[in-house]
Order: sequence, then structure tokens, then C-alpha cells
Amino acid sequence: MVLALGVAVLGAIAADYVFLKRHWAQTAWLRTQVAEQQSLIDRFQRRLADIRTEVASWRELHAKIWEPFGPDEGGARKSVGIGGRTELGGASAPGDRVDLSRELELLAANVYDEGQSLRTLERFISKAGKVLAAFPSRWPVRGPVNSEFGTRVSPWSGAKEFHGGIDIAAERGTLVKAPSPGEVAFAGSQSEYGLAVVLDHGHDIRTLYGHLQKILVTPGQKVERGQVIGLTGNTGKSSGPHLHYEIAVRGQSINPRRYLWD
Repeated sequence: MVLALGVAVLGAIAADYVFLKRHWAQTAWLRTQVAEQQSLIDRFQRRLADIRTEVASWRELHAKIWEPFGPDEGGARKSVGIGGRTELGGASAPGDRVDLSRELELLAANVYDEGQSLRTLERFISKAGKVLAAFPSRWPVRGPVNSEFGTRVSPWSGAKEFHGGIDIAAERGTLVKAPSPGEVAFAGSQSEYGLAVVLDHGHDIRTLYGHLQKILVTPGQKVERGQVIGLTGNTGKSSGPHLHYEIAVRGQSINPRRYLWD
């Protein structure tokens, strides 16, 4: 009787031990899973903070892009986004999941807002594209500038004179390329500039290329951006091979550097 009772007690203890051991194993596994999930949530929150900061910086970029066109074109936009990194430390409380959901909603709204701004910019650039393409924005030849636009000392008389363009150093025979589409308004010989070409780009913009060795276009001819219109030389009133390049807007010479994009 006593032996049977002892066997029963030992059996119960053994069963409880097996149950507790299994329970402990499951608890340890659950703790590992919770730790991994917590680590994943923390990494997600840190990444979310980085993305919020990046999206917030887009607003400054948009402002810089729109600034040359004025506030009427860019328009004032309300943004629901927020910026800055969230300081994270230790385990998150249960209520943090609600904040995380709100963060996602704010981020989605901010991205949508920035997308709208980009689409507005794309439509504006499409409309302005033809005008921008007409600007003589590329160098007709590449080289150092020997003489800048504006008042200078004449290399012949030593007196001060106004220089209506820039003199770009170039070896004789260098290809001269049209900086933008246009029509040849003049192609021939001129006392001051020797062999010269004048292109009309529309919008009251004209460009002049002087001291050429050879002219490769004719009056009335349409030219495209990058098309060769002549070869550099030393004709006319010139002290050496170079290209005299002028830009005139409504008949008034302006500094070509205002249009040239490096």
C-alpha cells in the first residue's frame, strides 16, 4: 500500500516535472520571439524616423527649385508631415504601437504631398520647356576666356572701351557649335568681326560669332542645338585666333555668362 502510494507520488512528480520543463521551454521560446519582434519594431521605428527626416528635407529642395519662378508659380503648400529623429531607448510600451500607426499615416500623407508638388513642377517645366530650350545655354567652343564682357583696355589703342561679348581662346579651325536652335540671320564678312554668323533664337534673343576662319551655314538656314556653324579663326580686327561670342536680348548686348551653363 505504502509502496503503491510512493509510486503514485513519484509518477505525479515526474509528470509535473515534464510539464514544467515543457512549459519553461515554451516560455523561453516565446521570450525569444518577443525580443526579436521588439528588435524588429525598434529598427522599423528608427528607419521610419530616417525616412521622415529625408522627406522633410524635400520641402527645402522644392523651395529652392521654385524660388526662381516666384511664389505664384510654386504656390504655398500645407504639409502634414513632421521631421526629426525620434529618440528611442529601451523596450517600447504597448501604447507605442498606436503612435507607430499614426507615424505611418503622417509619412504617407507627406509623401503624397511631395508627389503632388513634383507633378506640378513637371507640368510647369513641360510648358516652359520650349522657352528654356531657346536659351543659348551651352558654350559654342570650349576654352579659357581671354577677355570678359564689359569695360576693358583696348589692346590696340590702350584706351578704355566697351567689349560687348567674351573672347574665347581656341585654336584655328575649332568647331563652333550652335548653343541652341535658331535661324541664321547673318552669315558673311563684317569689318569689325571679319567672317561672322548671327543666329536668331526667337524670344528676342540673338547670338554673334566673330573672327571665323570659315562659315558653314547660309542666311535663312535653320540650325539645331549643337550643329556646327563655322570654324574659329583670326579674321577681322583680331590679335590672334579666338572666338568673339555675343548675346543680345532685344538688341542690347548682355554678359553671355548669364546664360552659359558649365
